[in-house]
Amino acid sequence: MPVNVLVGSQWGDEGKGKMIDYLSNDMDLIVRFQGGDNAGHTVVNDKGVFKLHLIPSGIFKEDCISLIGTGTVANPDVIIKELEEIQKAGVNTDNLKISGKAQILMPYHQVLDALMEKKGGIGTTKRGIGVAYAFKDLRKNFRFEDLLDEESLKDKIKNFLPSINGFLKVYGADEITEEDILSKTSEWSEKLKDRIVNQHELIHDYIDNDKNILFEGQLAAMKDIDLGIYPYVTSSNPVAAYAAVSSGFPAKQIDNVIGVAKAFSSAVGGGPFPTESTDTEIDQLRGSGEKPDDEYGARTGRSRRLGWFDAPIVKYTNEINGYDELALCKLDKLDELDKIKICTGYRLDGKDIDYMPTTTELEKVEPIYIELPGWLESTTDVRKIEDLPENAKNYLKKIEELTGASIKYVGVGPGRDEIAI
Repeated sequence: MPVNVLVGSQWGDEGKGKMIDYLSNDMDLIVRFQGGDNAGHTVVNDKGVFKLHLIPSGIFKEDCISLIGTGTVANPDVIIKELEEIQKAGVNTDNLKISGKAQILMPYHQVLDALMEKKGGIGTTKRGIGVAYAFKDLRKNFRFEDLLDEESLKDKIKNFLPSINGFLKVYGADEITEEDILSKTSEWSEKLKDRIVNQHELIHDYIDNDKNILFEGQLAAMKDIDLGIYPYVTSSNPVAAYAAVSSGFPAKQIDNVIGVAKAFSSAVGGGPFPTESTDTEIDQLRGSGEKPDDEYGARTGRSRRLGWFDAPIVKYTNEINGYDELALCKLDKLDELDKIKICTGYRLDGKDIDYMPTTTELEKVEPIYIELPGWLESTTDVRKIEDLPENAKNYLKKIEELTGASIKYVGVGPGRDEIAI
């Protein structure tokens, strides 16, 4: 189907990079539609192991355009660094484009983020993402199209600078000058100007010509600024509908929504996490951090919080996104477990509930579990879901039953082709 949107179904870190890399073979355009470099997508293919933070995970397909979209807040220094790293691996990056309307994340956004965290934060990555989105809403940001018009940019700098320095002064940081900003924007313009495009024209041209498009979401619905575990959330909307909102086309033109979930649960940062567990079985899934699919954050390197599969969470995010297909990654991590738990619901103040509670209530809930027998054999070489061990298929069926989502892909290893379909 021409217009596809891929989003996280839990708390992030589900394996979206792997799935985008896999699906890119059928795509003509891949668009990163929200977020910044505060999270990463890990891709393992014949070119190597890559942790991408802004560049879409489809960059490895040469005849597919990869677009950093309008809904992002993008740090040009990170884009340039990622381009250099990918090019060193022999990858042609000529197909990377940047929406002129994407917001530029500035160094002072990062400074303010770090200072705000010191005064009582929620465990952000200090990459400046929330501050950049706040300045967007204050209408005090620069966009990539400003790099193409120096005179207009200078006028905006004069207009924005008093507000920017006002914020810096309040938090005890050094003020900046017009020259500080122009020195960075001149460097960015020189290196990136040929990649800046009119996203609206590009996307509508692809839609009108029935080209295959994949919109790539970052993080997941439980981190959505409006629908997630506020305030322990990101600063954007990592949900399927926002691909249409930020890209300027009708949501009814989305043909296919792909949710990506992990065969268990993980989270990074603060906030409620109902199925978080210290069970020995869960902890052994973590790994040492040496392998690309070990449970450590791609951006921060922080050890992830781990727990059993939480069906109410994926059911909730399915209600938000409307998954046509679900990709369940890292099933192979469960291969050696004798028993596997699934959370089927929550108990709050002694009563079973059938709704998604508030953030405060979610901190208090008691997960209700069922226990299924494991399969105790390797799934790594399986390429068809029908060939999985019987107990593994039973595990998938139970997840489908509890979440209302149909599983089309099952990740059985970190590599691009280690997928059962």
